[in-house]
Amino acid sequence: MTFLETLEIAWEGLTLNKVRSFLTTLGVIIGVASVIMMLAVSAGAEAAIAEQINSLGADLIIVGQMRGMPGAAKTFIYEDALAIAENVRGITGVSAEQFSTQNVKGGDGSLEAISILGVTADFPQVRDYELASGRFFTAEENERKTKVAVLGYGIAQDLFGAQDPFGQTVTIGSTSFTVVGVMEQKGIVGDVDYDGRVYIPITVVFQKFTTTKVGSDRIRTAYVKAESRETMDSVIAQITALLAERHDVDPAQPDFSVQTQQDIIATREATTEAFRSLLAWVAGVSLVVGGIGIMNIMLVSVTERTREIGLRQALGARPGDVRMQFLLEAVILSLAGGLVGVVAGIGGSYLFGELGAMRTELVPASIPLAFGAAAAVGIFFGYYPATQAAQLDPIEALRRE
Repeated sequence: MTFLETLEIAWEGLTLNKVRSFLTTLGVIIGVASVIMMLAVSAGAEAAIAEQINSLGADLIIVGQMRGMPGAAKTFIYEDALAIAENVRGITGVSAEQFSTQNVKGGDGSLEAISILGVTADFPQVRDYELASGRFFTAEENERKTKVAVLGYGIAQDLFGAQDPFGQTVTIGSTSFTVVGVMEQKGIVGDVDYDGRVYIPITVVFQKFTTTKVGSDRIRTAYVKAESRETMDSVIAQITALLAERHDVDPAQPDFSVQTQQDIIATREATTEAFRSLLAWVAGVSLVVGGIGIMNIMLVSVTERTREIGLRQALGARPGDVRMQFLLEAVILSLAGGLVGVVAGIGGSYLFGELGAMRTELVPASIPLAFGAAAAVGIFFGYYPATQAAQLDPIEALRRE
């Protein structure tokens, strides 16, 4: 018996009970669609994280204190950032940063526990962050510890509403500041609400909002903007050598950290990789459940069609032909379910991205992966029922009622 003849017989066997065949494929459809959609959600999350981080500046180098090291909290200071700006070649700006949390009053509003970010004049250029109105403070105002403030977009709306805040006075803690600008609306990036912060000269933060116990000139982070991505390796090497010399430490065991946006992205991706693996396993379980359903139905089919099997063997069909017939039925069910699942997965990924809160990005490799997994499920879970059918004694099969 030829393969095409066996295939035709297998197809006829499936079409005898169309509803049962369709219900059998549902497990595979759900499994394949789940694989594609889960990977699309994971890829979308990774892409969103990368875009958010890169939106802060693709050529940024982040220099900060080495966390977890005894005494490290006092090692990275404002003078280190100034030294980087003065001595490192191939950079366009340096922005030192230090945080504080204070109550803010202004206009007709009062806000509690607002993030106050002390920065230098290069902040907008280094962080690729434009102003919506007004101006940013100057390097001279930072050196003179001038009490000026630039409001985040959300803070300006909360305190002044439709009123122009330029020239208005806000009270941060117990100190009055003159508003000179409002940053553009940026929203939340990497769990940081850029619109909910107030930006003031870092020297004022040292003077008014930093306790002497941890060092009045300690900074948390300095962002260095390289001229281009091609110069970043050279800039990192210069920064490492400069700070190692200033801190009198071995460059191989620094008390400071130097990393790029890509390093942060890689760290985030390592986290999402575990999430992606979990999703893939969940989807894989769905495929296995679908395969078990196929095996169960095929075993029932073998029992129901025992006389048919005996008749075919009596007419000359070999055990291999019978095995191939039932194996083909299982494979057809799984491939049909896989095909429908691929369509459902692609459509579901698109709809989920459009209608849901999470971004999705279709992973092209997930389509052949899911479809191939469906075929493997059909072969694996269909082989045992097919073997059971092939091992039936034709005489006993013909006697079966």
